[in-house]
Amino acid sequence: MSTDVQSYADWLEQAAVPEASLTPAQQQVLHTAFGFLQEAGSDYYSRRFLSHFLLHCRAGLKTAAIARLCGFSRSSAVDHRGLSTKEVVQAAHHRLAGRAHGKLLPRYAGPIAEFVLTHPEASRYDTLDFIQRTWGVSVSRVALHRFLKKYGLDQAGGVAAVPLPGAASPDPEPLPSAPPDAGTAGPVVVTAALPPAADAALPLPPPEFFLPPPSTPAPSCSCPPPSTGWPLPRTASRMPTARCSAGS
Repeated sequence: MSTDVQSYADWLEQAAVPEASLTPAQQQVLHTAFGFLQEAGSDYYSRRFLSHFLLHCRAGLKTAAIARLCGFSRSSAVDHRGLSTKEVVQAAHHRLAGRAHGKLLPRYAGPIAEFVLTHPEASRYDTLDFIQRTWGVSVSRVALHRFLKKYGLDQAGGVAAVPLPGAASPDPEPLPSAPPDAGTAGPVVVTAALPPAADAALPLPPPEFFLPPPSTPAPSCSCPPPSTGWPLPRTASRMPTARCSAGS
């Protein structure tokens, strides 16, 4: 966003927002927003808080128009719309802290998992503050997202928390009892079969367990006879040793 804007009309023209398309209520809101920028300045933090106000004041302004008025891209304005006021303050705090330093070590996974599971309403900035307070490490949101995804904590809201040792576990709910049958006069007694002894023979399965016997006891006549192979050399007939008389 340029800082050489001198008038309200120039501000709207620079953001490509036609003044004739604005309602009187929108005109009043934008006049107040322009006065805020003139008083606070056009630095990142002033524009960030102004965009948060315009996105949530229900003035009927489009997100793209608010992004151009505050000097942000439309995708950034869409991301800002989903943040609460606390998260905007936390984001500004992390931006003021400077460039992220440090690294998330594997031994941090246990305490971070406990924090995420015991604080399901905590945002990513709350988790970053917990890491900063516990280990004095400042990391970015992207690094935290990759760390949580690596250890399966990016969807911790759908994971049931494991009770800590020593905590009283809730009593299991009793199973619903079946209503008594009106036709029976007394309780139903169910007898269980005793397990067989170790040296006792196991009972045979019922006949239905086995396959039925074949319906053709003999080979079919349409099948060729089985081949027995060539005769052994000792059983083959000896060739005659008579001299051939064709050449005599």
